Amino acid sequence: MWHVWQAMTWERARDARPYACGMATNTAAPRRRQRQAETRLGLVRRARRINRILAETYPDAHCELDFGNPLELLVATILSAQCTDKRVNMVTPVLFAKYRTAADYAGADRAELEEIIKSTGFFRAKANSIIGMAQGLCEHHKGEVPGRLADLVKLPGVGRKTANVVLGNAFDVPGITVDTHFQRLTRRFGWTTETDPVKIEHEVGELIPKSEWTMLSHRLIWHGRRICHARKPACGVCPLAALCPSYGTGPTDADAARALVRPGPFS
Repeated sequence: MWHVWQAMTWERARDARPYACGMATNTAAPRRRQRQAETRLGLVRRARRINRILAETYPDAHCELDFGNPLELLVATILSAQCTDKRVNMVTPVLFAKYRTAADYAGADRAELEEIIKSTGFFRAKANSIIGMAQGLCEHHKGEVPGRLADLVKLPGVGRKTANVVLGNAFDVPGITVDTHFQRLTRRFGWTTETDPVKIEHEVGELIPKSEWTMLSHRLIWHGRRICHARKPACGVCPLAALCPSYGTGPTDADAARALVRPGPFS
């Protein structure tokens, strides 16, 4: 599958041209394109085309946290703050074997819990969040993870990003997960100029059909991890080159860009 994806990606990048609503480009020295005025309709169409290309590029995109039920996903997502999914997945098998219910976490020995999750970083704060979250589940939801955003965000340590991860992947309720990759890419695409995650969530939600929100989040996260890196994106092999106003932020030479691609998986 990876070699097929590479071929698709490099072919699209090779054939990249400024997109229809107007992008100036300098073929002698590719740099960021200067955006001409883009209509609202043009923005929506470009955003949806980007989403379609990402769907073709990453047909297997999914949550890279390992979990077996909503509670496990909720705990894993709390642990993933400032930590890689790979590291979280190394910790959770022991954690999930020891703590199987919300009541188990609520009554956990703090020192034992902290020792298990220590390698994920910020382990004391994360232990507080997990124990507090579990106590909230026991007190208000009979130990079950609720399937509503309004209920989830009232739990200690659970913000909108964590809640949307759980809703989208455990309950099939569409949600936009605004993590660092999502924020970076949506600004590079010109979908938003906001820096506040809630405002980004609402602006992007107006561009993409609600049914696509969860998968869009996965696709952008996968693209951010594999190609559109923070410091040096692999612009020269990006399948979105023709649609991206930030084309040229990273190397546009195919060979130089190809060396930057990280194939994953990251879990």
